[in-house]
Amino acid sequence: MLLTTLVLLIQWSIRNGMVDYVNSKEIESLSPVITELSKEYKESGDWSALKGKQGKFIRLIQKQLNGDDSDFRPSGQERRRLDQDRNNPPRRPHRPPPSDHFEPRFGPEDDFLSNSRPPIGAPEVYYALFDRDQDFLVGKYLDDLTYSKVPVLVNKEIVGYFSVSKRSRLTEGYELDYIEKQQEYLWVIALVMMLFVILITLPLTRHVVEPIKLIAHGMNRLTQGDYKQTIDSRRDDEFGELSRDYNELALTLAENESARKRWLANISHELRTPVAILGLELEAMLDGIRPLTKENITSASDELKHLAKLIDDLHQLTVADVGGMQYSKQNENLTLLLISEQNKYQSYLADAGINLTLDLISEPINIYGDKTRLLQLFENILNNTVKYSEASMVKMSSRLIKNEDKPTVELIIEDNGVGVDDEHLERLFEYLYRTDESRNRKTGGAGLGLSICYNIVLAHQGEISAMQSDLGGLAIHIKLPLA
Repeated sequence: MLLTTLVLLIQWSIRNGMVDYVNSKEIESLSPVITELSKEYKESGDWSALKGKQGKFIRLIQKQLNGDDSDFRPSGQERRRLDQDRNNPPRRPHRPPPSDHFEPRFGPEDDFLSNSRPPIGAPEVYYALFDRDQDFLVGKYLDDLTYSKVPVLVNKEIVGYFSVSKRSRLTEGYELDYIEKQQEYLWVIALVMMLFVILITLPLTRHVVEPIKLIAHGMNRLTQGDYKQTIDSRRDDEFGELSRDYNELALTLAENESARKRWLANISHELRTPVAILGLELEAMLDGIRPLTKENITSASDELKHLAKLIDDLHQLTVADVGGMQYSKQNENLTLLLISEQNKYQSYLADAGINLTLDLISEPINIYGDKTRLLQLFENILNNTVKYSEASMVKMSSRLIKNEDKPTVELIIEDNGVGVDDEHLERLFEYLYRTDESRNRKTGGAGLGLSICYNIVLAHQGEISAMQSDLGGLAIHIKLPLA
């Protein structure tokens, strides 16, 4: 469609350009007529010698055109028509006898004066003369045609205008042959270009469409839950980048699906265990197997408390995920906050045989946070140390980081306990994740404490990570922005 439109536009441009060229050259060929008209005006001092005298005006133009050797003389079709008119002249006593020379096709004088169009096949060029006020004097002027007006000068003063109608089309001549040849060439060129386009676009289409088909097929498999798949696209363009992003998406979905299944398995295990123990103890007391004593009731109550704590932690995580955990933030001095809680932390850790050391910077560290949630954060980390680290020392230190876009404070809580293998460090903050795969209840907890810590730090626009400690155990690094 584009090629066809282009060819048609070019043909239209060539055709109109050639018509304009012919019209302009025809005006140039009539310059002797302008000269004769100037002489006529000089001899009489006005246009009285030509006004209304069609025969004289015709003979004047005939004389000049017959002496013109240019290519813009009347065409063969016009000549044949004029010859026919000369052989069959109208029976008008006042019409001049036919001339052996070429006559412009004005037609009989009565037809000329009527300003009506000649029959089909008659020439399309008409001539007319106007005075300096552009009032019609002689010739043939049709309102629905476009005329070129050339001023007639006498002593560099305009005394009239000689008008020639513009051709709207070419009927014959070398110009018409040229246009027809160009039209044929254009269609041949368009056909060759179309074949060339087909040869180029077919492999290009395969080059573009194939990766799209692969990605579309892969997306269809993703919607059906098949996440363990990749697209092998060895390309360096945008499709290569899209394929790599698709592979990353599939990997992320696979990991999320694995985490979801692990979450369901873990939560089912954590909820089932206290419920089963509580049910067995109550059933044993009801059946009389175990006596209904305060000690047995206390044991059942402990299982109930453990279940309630687990449900409460799950509720906090769920509320944090949906953005519903309440925070009441204000400017807090982190150093004073930790010092004020030092005695409580030391007492709690001392009961587990752990010594607490504080190494905090002396200058005030102002952060914008929720005091209650921050204390919950520190308590969860210390409680995790007591349950899992088997440490004898815990150190809390702080330092300012000013080489970042926004100044932050980094708080490090580390111990000298058994530590955690490197493979577990990145997953410590996942829900219900515990390094003890057997999920031994003797260690206590359900693996939710650090997950809650992660959500609290995230709500304060901070970062939390786990690393190996220089003391030999585990180190928790917390970065919080300064107020």
